Amino acid sequence: MLASIIFISISCIIIWRSAHGFEIASDFLGRKMPLGIKGATINAVASSMPEFLTTLFFLFYLRDADGFSGGLGVTSGSALFNLLIIPALVVLMLFRCDKGRCIELNKKVLLREGTVRLISQLIFVIFLFSGELRARHGLVLVLVYFFYLGLLYAITRKRKKSKREYTRPAAPLKRGLLGALLTLDMIAIVLNGRKINTMRAWLLLGLSTLVMTFGTWLLVYGTDLFGEITNIPLIFVAVVLSAVATSVPDTIISIKDARKGNYDDAVSNALGSNIFDIAFALGFPILLYNLIHGEIVALNQDLLAFTKEVWVFLLMATFLALAIMLIGKRFTRPKALLMLGIYLLFLFFVGTQVGEGFGSIGLPIGEFLKSVADWIGTMPN
Repeated sequence: MLASIIFISISCIIIWRSAHGFEIASDFLGRKMPLGIKGATINAVASSMPEFLTTLFFLFYLRDADGFSGGLGVTSGSALFNLLIIPALVVLMLFRCDKGRCIELNKKVLLREGTVRLISQLIFVIFLFSGELRARHGLVLVLVYFFYLGLLYAITRKRKKSKREYTRPAAPLKRGLLGALLTLDMIAIVLNGRKINTMRAWLLLGLSTLVMTFGTWLLVYGTDLFGEITNIPLIFVAVVLSAVATSVPDTIISIKDARKGNYDDAVSNALGSNIFDIAFALGFPILLYNLIHGEIVALNQDLLAFTKEVWVFLLMATFLALAIMLIGKRFTRPKALLMLGIYLLFLFFVGTQVGEGFGSIGLPIGEFLKSVADWIGTMPN
């Protein structure tokens, strides 16, 4: 067990270090984008690469439905973390740094991101509840994401100029290549004392992705090893431990955006990354797996039952979180604490399903989620 925890911890460090390069590169590449667009596109895709790579590794490395359940766990757990924890942390950290401060969110950005997120979630849930995920299901999800990109492109054309004040970061100090490699300092490796430009920004983004790929593979290996040693199903481990690890880049980028005053980017990154997670990070691996292996992805009934409950919880949490953020003019500390409470309720529910003798405690929650899942299952696939 100790070895698996070490692997997961190291993977978190690798993902965290590569996320810093993402933040610098994406901030430069998105400097001319309208408010909210940068967070929903460049930031969201860059910070969601761990979820995408993790799902690919779970599905193709383990090559079975149980392996894909790990991808489902990571995606759903990360979606809940991004939706509830990141906006709450942004507000709470601002209160700590500047007492009495709160965030004013752009309702149009929230409605845009929230609506597309709900649609993509509902589509995936309907597909998932059929018990079999086919190539056409993956294709539909990918098309939903491209529709979302088209929507953002249309908005960008109407608002060509960015209202954001961008400050080019100072050129980093030169340091030895060996030291930069040992500390995974992507910025020092790429820039090496030079100012950032478009070519170097894309190189930094690419190198960060490469390093993150290794980190996510290590995360998958550690998660699978932890599940085997503890005899805990993979999805239970992935929905908490792996999900939090893959959400590190989203958290870092959102908090830094909020500190700069880019609140719309901070929130739209959290929501936009979930759209990428659900529509593309799940849809594309499903499509690719079906095309390469000619096999459908089918979960066994035990895994499917818990997976349904998790995704119903995610769907309901999305409605609640959007309502919390949309009601009133500002996103305040009480609202942030309420969202933290919803996430703690989710952890409590998962814990009751894993621990022996605690299943009866979470039974009312599970029964309620199951009844909602059965109702959704009556919808046409």
